[in-house]
Amino acid sequence: MNKQFTIAQKIGLMFRYDENVPQDMEGWIEQQLRAPSPALGIANTSAKVTQWPDELQPNLSKRAGMWRRYRALKKQQREGKNGQDTEAARQANRHENLMQEKDEHRFVQRNVYGADQVKLRLTSFWANHFTIGNTFDTGQLIGHAIDEGILAKLNGSFADMLYGMTTHPGMLTYLDNVWSAGERSVQAKHCRRKPDCQAGLNDNLGRELLELHTVSVAAGYSEDDIRAAAQVLAGWGIDFGEELSAMREKTGSNNHWNAYKKRWAEPGPKKVMGQTIYAGRSGLRQLTDFLASHDHTINYISTKLCHHFISDSPTKAHIESVKSVWHQSNGDLNTIHTQVLKLAINSPDAKFLWPMTWLFQVVRLSGATYFKGWENTHHYDDKLMHTKKVFEELGQSFWSLRQPDGYPNDKAEWMSAEMFERRVRFADAIYKNGRTRPSVNKIMDRIGAAEQTRALVASVGPSPKDQFITLMCSPELMGLEYV
Repeated sequence: MNKQFTIAQKIGLMFRYDENVPQDMEGWIEQQLRAPSPALGIANTSAKVTQWPDELQPNLSKRAGMWRRYRALKKQQREGKNGQDTEAARQANRHENLMQEKDEHRFVQRNVYGADQVKLRLTSFWANHFTIGNTFDTGQLIGHAIDEGILAKLNGSFADMLYGMTTHPGMLTYLDNVWSAGERSVQAKHCRRKPDCQAGLNDNLGRELLELHTVSVAAGYSEDDIRAAAQVLAGWGIDFGEELSAMREKTGSNNHWNAYKKRWAEPGPKKVMGQTIYAGRSGLRQLTDFLASHDHTINYISTKLCHHFISDSPTKAHIESVKSVWHQSNGDLNTIHTQVLKLAINSPDAKFLWPMTWLFQVVRLSGATYFKGWENTHHYDDKLMHTKKVFEELGQSFWSLRQPDGYPNDKAEWMSAEMFERRVRFADAIYKNGRTRPSVNKIMDRIGAAEQTRALVASVGPSPKDQFITLMCSPELMGLEYV
């Protein structure tokens, strides 16, 4: 593959079939990291690419209102009160009033049609690092966390992203922090006087904050440190379906991303990994800032970035180089990302592509219209699957019920016969149903395909479909080296 497409494959999403290919790739990377990031997509399969409507990208307050109406209708249905069913409640039960499916669809379209492909690849890395699995409420929040907690913060500091994702209602709900109360809190003391009241400390988020989001187990923290981190987090978050009046009473605010219940907070200072963290709302920012600049955090995430973008076996020099700019820039993500990407494009190592990354690249290269437009998200189509079904079949989705440690970066985890067979089936479906644009030969000429790839494609005979499948599932197009 030529230089431009090798770089775009490794750190981006490939150039679309009709996109101009830049000559100065380092300059292109710098431009990409500062590019605007509108949510681009199509209204229907014959429409031009444009921005998603604002009404399909609601803020947290509007999402919460949708969720409350949905719950109200479900309660009415359970209690058999159909006579009290209101038009608002009926509307709340329609798919378009719940955001998970639209968020998934916007994510897909953004990755297929977006001009900010490098930022979108970085967004997927961080969305996997700050995993929010799809539990009862979180499906309506994951898309907002990805868009506003990650993509919108790529040009800021790691400390800001860490604090933002730790306090996002999706994360607080996913790891049960919305129900966590300090053992010496006002709420816990009140509950102990009532036989039917329960309030206790939940350490899920405190544990993941240390183990997965920052310092990692290599830091040698103790169970006492986890408990202390959980105490700092006690009181943060509120049930997403809470009525506004109750939310204001408990938090003094209508802002779900700043929901702090003082009555539930653990009083007094805490000590996490030797650092004293003071009581009150500001204690959490004190903790996340301490963890964001910790040497173990810098080493852990620098290694993870190198593993994801550079090589399955990044060198010590690669990791030390990223750590150095992290220290020098005080955790500025733009500086860190620039260094990682420069190392990636200068490394000769191939990097095997995640299933979702591979799928986006295939669609972009081929010009296929494989995903429905936002106007047709819920319409039946015997050729195009729902986005949720695509992700399920692919075996990778940020909206799945998954473990907090996210998807692996090691290619060995994705190299099974089953996973390869899935790619073959998707390549077949994209060719048959996606209205691909350029021919296989034109694609190979444009990307500068290797002679081994051309020979492999030629070996399957003259069938355009077989040639397309073979090209897209070739080692070169999956990020593997020929042996």
